[in-house]
Amino acid sequence: MWVARRLVSSVAQKSRYTGQSGLFRRPKHGSLPELELRYLQCTCCWRSRVPVAGFETLNTIISAEPGKEDPCKEDPSRPLDAFYTSEQRDAILHLLNNAPPTTHGPFRTLESLVKVPLLKHKSAVTVFNSILNPVKKERKVRIQLAKFIRPEVDRSWLEDASSIVSIICGTNKIAWAHVDRGMIVQDWQQLECPNFLRGTYIASSYLNDVSTVVSLLPSADFYIIEKSSISVQNTALFPIMAHMRTVEAILFALLEPKHSEPETNLPPRVLNMMRTAVGRHFGLMVGESRTSGAQAVRQLMTESVTQKIPRINFPPELLLKYRNHFQIGSRRGGEELCDALLQAVAFFELLSESSS
Repeated sequence: MWVARRLVSSVAQKSRYTGQSGLFRRPKHGSLPELELRYLQCTCCWRSRVPVAGFETLNTIISAEPGKEDPCKEDPSRPLDAFYTSEQRDAILHLLNNAPPTTHGPFRTLESLVKVPLLKHKSAVTVFNSILNPVKKERKVRIQLAKFIRPEVDRSWLEDASSIVSIICGTNKIAWAHVDRGMIVQDWQQLECPNFLRGTYIASSYLNDVSTVVSLLPSADFYIIEKSSISVQNTALFPIMAHMRTVEAILFALLEPKHSEPETNLPPRVLNMMRTAVGRHFGLMVGESRTSGAQAVRQLMTESVTQKIPRINFPPELLLKYRNHFQIGSRRGGEELCDALLQAVAFFELLSESSS
């Protein structure tokens, strides 16, 4: 007796957490939307989920058919099989009879289930509805902003941003991508810096190159500068580290607005984003090293013209300009461009995930 009751309870719990999750579910890397049954995905933010009619309307549909009344509102003396279609009965019995055997199985009809001692009519209906209407238990993702954005800022400031400029400092160039909240690329380019890593770190030469870049940057709510993860243990990379930190410091100094009086309520306009966080977001990490993002960018560009709702949208002129820029073996030097775009996409997506 108790074994049969435990069987029914375990089957109901198992079916509750194995259901489908969405009408339009967006995979992590932006493949075509998959048709599912229970939710409509919000196309504005890709995170909000609007419930639509699913198995919740089962009782309404049943009551609209002759002889298919709501089993909870009818005389419990009527056979339970009369309240379900043949497909629904088959689905329920298949799941129950494929569970570990009990002294009361296998069940050939739904009515035979209530013959299990202490299993009442309403309890059986609850089990049946749990099987027909499974609910997936979703794990909420909580990502701390401090793990990918420095310095720490109030979340509301970032969520109110209408656009950002993502900046990548290379060894001989600076690249940037201007992306708005609607995931539309507004600007995407790079500039050669002839004075970078020329044997000496002449402050005036560095300032001249970085100032030229800053004069070309579009206006945005935030400027996100990549924070490289060069190991301090590798002494051979000290010149590269000094170069990166110098360019980063000059960008912070030139882009952060100057205030004549201290303004405690104004957020910083220039932020760092961890390079490793972007790499993990796009699956580009091999151990502690990050691989090229060219393939990920080519995929984003392809999806922008093949998918109805792509992960990010490119203007036609940018697609035309860079359509052959990131091919394998290309000598165009597009790694900084790739990283600038991926950092912008990761910023908005990680920000959304961190608030879920």
